[in-house]
Amino acid sequence: METWQHYISPWVYPVLFMVYAATIVSCIAVVLSEKRNPIKSLAWVIALIFLPVVGLVFYLFFGRSIKSKRMISRHNKRKLLSRQSGMAREELPAGLSVESRQLIRLAVNLCGIYPRSATEVRTFVSGQDKFDSLKADLRKARHSINLQYYIFSDDATGQEIASILMEKARMGVKVRVMYDHVGSFSARRRFFTKMRRAGVDAHPFFRVTFPQLANRINWRNHRKIVVIDDHIGYIGGMNIADRYLHGLPRGKVWRDTHLRVEGPVVSSLLYSFAVDWNFLKHHSDITPIAPSQPVASGSRRILTQLITSGPTDHWASIAMLYQRAILSARKCVYLQTPYFLPTDALIKALQTAALSEVDVRVMIPARSDSNLLRLASFSYITECLQAGIKVYLYDAGMLHAKTLMIDDEFCSIGSTNFDFRSFEHNFEGNLLIYDKEVNREQKQLFFADMEHSTKLTYNTWTRRPLPIRFWESIVRLVSPIL
Repeated sequence: METWQHYISPWVYPVLFMVYAATIVSCIAVVLSEKRNPIKSLAWVIALIFLPVVGLVFYLFFGRSIKSKRMISRHNKRKLLSRQSGMAREELPAGLSVESRQLIRLAVNLCGIYPRSATEVRTFVSGQDKFDSLKADLRKARHSINLQYYIFSDDATGQEIASILMEKARMGVKVRVMYDHVGSFSARRRFFTKMRRAGVDAHPFFRVTFPQLANRINWRNHRKIVVIDDHIGYIGGMNIADRYLHGLPRGKVWRDTHLRVEGPVVSSLLYSFAVDWNFLKHHSDITPIAPSQPVASGSRRILTQLITSGPTDHWASIAMLYQRAILSARKCVYLQTPYFLPTDALIKALQTAALSEVDVRVMIPARSDSNLLRLASFSYITECLQAGIKVYLYDAGMLHAKTLMIDDEFCSIGSTNFDFRSFEHNFEGNLLIYDKEVNREQKQLFFADMEHSTKLTYNTWTRRPLPIRFWESIVRLVSPIL
């Protein structure tokens, strides 16, 4: 009885092998030409050579670089930036520290966004408070709403916000919605179709379809930015989902941090949105300009600066700024993050600060929404404790806040997790705040969270069962792609 192999010509297998070998060699050549971290490059070369097919699939999905891809053309970028030329440089406060001035210069050189004043910065740690404020501002919108979220769920919270957006669009307000296709994958297609039919200009960022699966699935837009009427802005870590209101089972909260800002800084948020919108639609109909109401003389002035980063950037902007900020610390470094998978440079920066007798504290959730990420995060704790870093496990629920406070003047709040994915693969946005009063407020929130946390000790932590430590070490090996 003849089998199907009988009909295959004998030269097919050698040809397929040669094609596969040529593909592997080409991939290795690309890895070497990109001059990445030597350890990463070596890991990909070994995977491609010694893991047939599997190594190639992993490389196609997780190993490729898109640094050569432009978010926006030079012409359009100059056009957008020229709209803000009249407010390109604000006079820095006289009492600003040398360290803060250095961070400002670094952020400008990394992503080209100058510091801007805020007349109001309001912090939300409750989803109820944040969504109540957002919905009230959306209902008051008169001419434009620009809304960008990683996750836009079609649950009760998402449905209510979508209804407001559709109502405003029918009233003639220009409503633009940008959501990440993978992050919002659980939302039904008709949810966004309904918005579009009502006049909302809604589009997914990096839509993942079968022909483009490997080209897009690894790079996600994680930013959460809202700009209303060009003078009210929101930025932080909260997505649009019920869990920010109702928490988790068994009474556990979903603890996050988000900001509402007013003043000239809103033009920076609008600029970031416009760049992403240009990338999505290949043109931009958004004109970021200075707010019509400048900061009045003698009014409260909070110095802020938006910093963005993404896989298309030449520099890992937020990771580099974090490293510089931590190494410049003289008194304290307080970090909250849901996922603690630091790069080698950042873990050494934290250790260096702690060994210099700076008060370094890291807070992560005791129970994460991802078991893999929890195991990977826990694998870094021992080396933190060895250096004198104080580590706290938040017990009240899922800690999803992404905040960093340095000394008395600097803090960072936004969408960036302290992990490889945020630093290298995601499009992220954080607001840097150079203000003692805001810094003091953020520290108070950190101390309040400490009341619901367990402080780890080296002796207790290192006595954990061997199988747990083994699995943490195994998962750590793949932490750069988690």
